[in-house]
Amino acid sequence: MYLAFVVSKMTDLGNSLCGWEPIAQCPRHLFGMQSIPMVWDFAEANPFSTSSGSWKVLLDGITKAIGLHLGLSNAPGWSTQLDAQHQTWTAGKIVSTDPPYYDNIGYADLSDFFYIWLRRSLNSTYPKLFATVATPKTEELIATPYRHGSKEGAEQFFLTGMTEAMAQLANQAHPSLPLSIYYAFKQSETTTSEGTTSTGWETFLEAVVRAGLEVSGTWPLRTENKSRRIAQGANALATSIVLVCRHRPEDSSSTSRREFVSRLQAELPRALALLQDATIAPVDLQQSALGPGMAIYTSYREVLNADGSRLHVKEALSLINETFDAVISQQEGDFDADTRWAISWFEQYGFEPGDYGVAEQISVSKNTSVAGIASSGIIHSSRGRVRLLKPTELSPEWDPVKDTRRSTWELLHHLIRVLGEDGEAGAGSLLSSLGSDATTARELAYRLYVVAERAGRASEALLYNGLVQSWTEIQVQAGTAPPAPSPNQLF
Repeated sequence: MYLAFVVSKMTDLGNSLCGWEPIAQCPRHLFGMQSIPMVWDFAEANPFSTSSGSWKVLLDGITKAIGLHLGLSNAPGWSTQLDAQHQTWTAGKIVSTDPPYYDNIGYADLSDFFYIWLRRSLNSTYPKLFATVATPKTEELIATPYRHGSKEGAEQFFLTGMTEAMAQLANQAHPSLPLSIYYAFKQSETTTSEGTTSTGWETFLEAVVRAGLEVSGTWPLRTENKSRRIAQGANALATSIVLVCRHRPEDSSSTSRREFVSRLQAELPRALALLQDATIAPVDLQQSALGPGMAIYTSYREVLNADGSRLHVKEALSLINETFDAVISQQEGDFDADTRWAISWFEQYGFEPGDYGVAEQISVSKNTSVAGIASSGIIHSSRGRVRLLKPTELSPEWDPVKDTRRSTWELLHHLIRVLGEDGEAGAGSLLSSLGSDATTARELAYRLYVVAERAGRASEALLYNGLVQSWTEIQVQAGTAPPAPSPNQLF
């Protein structure tokens, strides 16, 4: 069996779709992400050598893994293949599960890449596992239109199957034990007249609700490696969103849409503040906020519209996203006048130039002046044109202590500049001199990330996402790192 694993590794590194890894100077394995991408040219490993991709190197690696890890614990472990919709194996156990992400990954199709070779090696050893020519696909719980005739048919198949699987887990779970469900898929959003929704989240959460589960909390956990290929130069998720669920009490009551919205407006700001204090990356914040919002929604037996109809998950998600936008926008009230002007300008132009007349109109509404903002050093104004200075254009001689007109905008972008030039140690040194203004600067990073992402300005969004992702280490370098939050704070 372990020798068959070596063959699997060789198929990953010895095919005509392997690219070249320029840093390590060796072939790059095929599956850097859950797909098989096209390449213009391929790198060829020598299986009979002692270099990367060879039988000997891969065999040594698996041998070393067996020696290092399999003997560390005497605790027994089991692995078995069961249908999640009908299994009884989880009865009375603590369950933590990472379910399929709607239509994001074709697990069975990808598995065929390895299956056909493993079947040649292990068919006689595990005849039941390798009884079919290819991996079984009919009952695979993903929303694949080509298997079900249409997108609607695939969605209904996923919803029905996921509801049955979640209900099976819920029915077997011990009343005092929570069920935790990981979800790390950044589903594309659809904006309609009803608001912004996400098909994957909507269908998955509808299944959770129908199964009789209540979302009692949310854990954002940093699980993704930012050096993985899918994350390089992209707004990829860095966090898995873990929903902590329990049985919804049988005596739970119904409520109105109006009461649901009132609770969202009252409770979501505190939940977002806790997420920001935990330095959740801006790219993950909105998806993380769905947890507290759904905790309110699922605490009721049902939420009713004014006409008595049920408020569906799709509508609830739209209301949660609307409240999220409102809370993020309300944080603008914490900023100074120059920063509020810069946010308005950034929403329209980013770091591109615009007309002086527009800049002057915005400055009047924000109770500031273009000349004053220019003197503070965050914009360039000349010949009827105005533009915000990029972080790399800001003066390296800037001293926050001596600055008589320092704004939150200026603090944030100097932090980004120093992080790029001197790393986390340099940014930590600057952060230590900002005092309480540091927290306001971080809030601004969240606000600007939302603006940049929704305007499709990915390079700008990455600036703010990168700073927040480094925030904890910057605090450590500054000597201002807060104590780790209690688990109860995140529930």
